[in-house]
Amino acid sequence: MNSGIKIIECPRDAMQGIKEFIPTKFKIDYINQLLKVGFHTIDFGSFVSPKVIPQLKDTSEVLESLNLQSTSTKLLSIIANYRGANQACLFEEIDYLGFPLSVSEEFQIRNTNLTISQAIDSLQEIQNLCIQKNKNLVVYLSMAFGNPYGERYHPEIIADLINKLHFLDVKTIALSDTTGVSSPENISSLFRTLILEYSDIEFGAHFHTTPDKWKEKVDSAYQNGCIRFDSAIKGFGGCPMAKDDLTGNMPTEKLISYFPNKLDLNIEEFDKSLKLSETVFESNRR
Repeated sequence: MNSGIKIIECPRDAMQGIKEFIPTKFKIDYINQLLKVGFHTIDFGSFVSPKVIPQLKDTSEVLESLNLQSTSTKLLSIIANYRGANQACLFEEIDYLGFPLSVSEEFQIRNTNLTISQAIDSLQEIQNLCIQKNKNLVVYLSMAFGNPYGERYHPEIIADLINKLHFLDVKTIALSDTTGVSSPENISSLFRTLILEYSDIEFGAHFHTTPDKWKEKVDSAYQNGCIRFDSAIKGFGGCPMAKDDLTGNMPTEKLISYFPNKLDLNIEEFDKSLKLSETVFESNRR
């Protein structure tokens, strides 16, 4: 049954913080297996400096070996500047470019070496490029549910950034719970308000969570109109800055269990992916 719910599987997010290099063949085999499941999108790699994220320096090589002929799953790559966007646009296989924009000035500078204002200017150029190259821009709004750096946080800051992105005609925005601090109250409030006000924007949820909090986060978002969810098998990945080994990505298997009979996924292939993930991640889990 296709209910319109979109699951974006995020092996890139799960891999990027692992220090020991995962062999390219492992990545290719794993993502090719994920392509058989039927996810809406796979966040498969990134075009950022290999000095910053050495784990993903082989993104182009991985892409060249993906079996895309018999799948409707779309591919998303993360970029952090115009140069990365231009590189990603060289590949027809990539549908979405994902850009990290933050509520936190400090995190924005750490993550992209840009201030928030500079990041907005960069997004204008990247959006123009996406339109020219027939790509779709996804903006990940990090720290959307709380700022861990002691900087001022208020929903009005979110509203101001969303308004600027709306002006740039960004059609997809993922509200990101970077350090796992979201609560049912602020999740409900943000999704309810933003979805009502910006009917032409698709708002997604990129949650980081502890094992006991995943369901209340999904429920709060879904009950307030969100149908786009990022996740990673077994919750691998997350944000190292959270400084909590239990805080990882939303586990895909938990997300699937929340939507019984509502997802058009091949569960047999998903079970194979679940098993294969142990080979790729278990010995390197951060």
